[in-house]
Formats: sequence, C-alpha cells, structure tokens
Amino acid sequence: MAELSADIGAQSPGRLTTAEGVPLKQALARAQSRAKRRAAILVAPLLLFIVVTFVFPIGQMLYRSVHNDAFARNMPNIGLWFADHPAGTAPDEAAWAALAADLKLARENRSAGEVGTRVNYELGGTRSLFTSSARKADDLAPPYADSVPALDEDWRDPQLWQVMRGASSAFTASFYLAALDLTRDPGGNIVRVEEGRRVYVQLFIKTFVMSALITAICLLLAYPVAHLLATLPLAKSNLLMILVLLPFWTSLLVRTTSWMVLLQEQGVVNNMLVATGVLDDGNRLRMMYNQAGTIIAMVHILLPFMILPLYSVMRTIKPAYVRAARSLGATSWTAFRRVYLPQTLPGIGAGALLVFILAVGYYITPALVGGASGQLISNLIAYHMQDSLNWSMAAALAAILLAAVLLLYWLYDRLIGIDNMKLG
Repeated sequence: MAELSADIGAQSPGRLTTAEGVPLKQALARAQSRAKRRAAILVAPLLLFIVVTFVFPIGQMLYRSVHNDAFARNMPNIGLWFADHPAGTAPDEAAWAALAADLKLARENRSAGEVGTRVNYELGGTRSLFTSSARKADDLAPPYADSVPALDEDWRDPQLWQVMRGASSAFTASFYLAALDLTRDPGGNIVRVEEGRRVYVQLFIKTFVMSALITAICLLLAYPVAHLLATLPLAKSNLLMILVLLPFWTSLLVRTTSWMVLLQEQGVVNNMLVATGVLDDGNRLRMMYNQAGTIIAMVHILLPFMILPLYSVMRTIKPAYVRAARSLGATSWTAFRRVYLPQTLPGIGAGALLVFILAVGYYITPALVGGASGQLISNLIAYHMQDSLNWSMAAALAAILLAAVLLLYWLYDRLIGIDNMKLG
C-alpha cells in the first residue's frame, strides 16, 4: 500500500493524489465537471431545437389564450370607468362620456373594426355597431347618455356592457369560459350559454368518444397481427412487417383520398355490393361525410401505431411460459388471460396512449372524410385559426385539449408506469 501511495503521489504522504500532486477527490470532481460541460455542449443544439419548436410555441399558445388587448389598448377611457366601478353597476353619464371619447379616438386611429371584432368574439353582431358608431362619433354631444344610444339602441344592452367590461382587461378568462360553453351574465356571474349555442363541450365529448372507439378498434385489429408477427418465422414475419410499414411510405393525403374513392356512394365498395346483389342500387351505404367514414379512415391510418408497440413487447415473451401453463392444466383461454396478456400490458398501454393522442388531434382526415357530422375539435380549432381569426379562442380550445392529453398521460403513469412504456 505504501508503494501504491508513493506511485500515486509522493508529495502528499498518507493521502491519494494524482501524478501532479492534485488530491484525487479534487481531480475526480474536475473530471466529472468537464464531462458534464461536454455533455451539455453536445445536448445544447437539441435542447435549443426543442425550446424553439415545441416549448416556445406552446408557451405562446397558452399566453394568447388569456391575453387579448385589442379592446383595452384602443378603449382606455371606458376601461378606467370599468376599473372604478364593480360589475353590475349601471352605466352613468361618466360611462357614456368615456364611451363617446373612445369612439372618437377609435375613429381617429381607425381601430373601431379591431375593437368591434374583439367584442364580436363574445357577442355576435357587435362589430358593425362599433364601426358605424365610430363613423358618427363626431356628432356626439352631451348628454352622452342620450346621444350615444341615439346612434343605435343596442348600446343599452346590459350584456354588451358586461362583455365590454371583460374585454377592458388585456388578460381574461373569457375565452376559456366560451370554450366550456359558459359566459357571464350582466351581474358578472358565470352561467351556461343558451342551449342553441352549446357547441364546444359536446364536440370535446364527441372527440374523446370517437378517439376512444378508434383506439379500441385498433387494439382489437392490431393484437392478433402483432402476435402473428411475433410468432412467425423470421422470413415470413419480415414480409408481413413490410406490409404493416407500407402505409408509412405513402402520403397521408393519398391514403385519405383513396378512402374517399372507396367509401362514397358511387365508390368501389358500394359498386361491388350492388354488383354482387347484396344491396339494391337505391339502398347504397352512406359511408362518406359522416362519423362512419371518419372512423374507418382513421383506424386504417393509425393501426400501425398500435401494431408496433405490441409487437416490440410480444417479441420478448418466451413461448415456454404459455406451454408451461398448458402443461400444468390451464386451458388455452386461461393461459392467455393469466400468463400472456399481463405481459403485453406495457405494449397495450403504449399503443393505446399513442393512438388516442394522435386521434384527438387529427385534422386532415376528419376534414376530408367526415363532413359536418364527422369532424372533431381539431377542425374547429383550425376554423378559428384560418377563418374567424379568433386566435385566442383557438388557443383556449387547444390548451384544454393539451390539458386532457396531459391528464391521460398522468393516469397512464399512475396505473401502468411510464417506465414500462414500450414503443418499439
């Protein structure tokens, strides 16, 4: 031991040192620090890519879902009146004067359309009210409580004043309320919207139910295919795997339009059924522009995402386990249920989670195949992004969808454990 210590470092008797006389503990700490810095430098490009393309866009989406300053920025006077008076306060002369001043300001800045659009998000038909009143704002004179309503009687609507109160703050939860089919009454209380305007909650439920149904169908179809892949000889299983992976080599748009050709009333499937006498020409099946078409097309597209996780798990299960159970007196069903199925749960969980998450966010297939009755919440998000230009509403809907996916991820972690996920 004395010779070893002398070799390691003769300058520090009784203490381990390097050849340069640096204490071994300090040298190890420096080496670990250099290794960490080197690893950080190597990981930095990937981390930057994730931040720029994933974290930052999601943060922007969440910020936009609660922030919209179109009204607050262009109507400062009425905003100050709302800040000084509690919800439910009837507008007095000072409120009407502040509104008149803001309408004149909006006319000068040409921002009446922007202000009206912001209010129109929550109360339809009000954009024209702001633009037309701003054009006539120079004619307003005291008492403003009479001159402003003289432009349009809709200015006396208590619901309009409640919406303006909510819009007077740049940060608002009104888009989340609207995404849950809720609103505020003139007194500021949260209530449900009229039955004819309850759209979003029903569409969320429909999206989750259809996604769960698509996931269940994919699991029923994928399980025997994955088992066959795992048990066939290598040459045959490779050939079958090529057929499973073949859809990945074909454009999603091409696959979707192919289903449109197959499923339409004058399509291949109906023509074959009529030609074979299964159906009359007047009783062709309606499999396009409805939920049935959406389910069929999405099951075909998402099926490989269920097969691959199941296959990766089944390949590791030794056939001797089932044979041992059979030799001990278990029936085929009992051996499958008690021995084989529990070992495939990580693959089932991973495949179901992957397919469900992809299904709730699918856009192209429901838009092309589903029609009005087969569309999902993703299509409504796209509508607000592209047509109505209500980006705050689209962000609120997307944030709720993201929260639901995170909740599903948390449940999977609690029930199965994320460490047991097998994706291939």
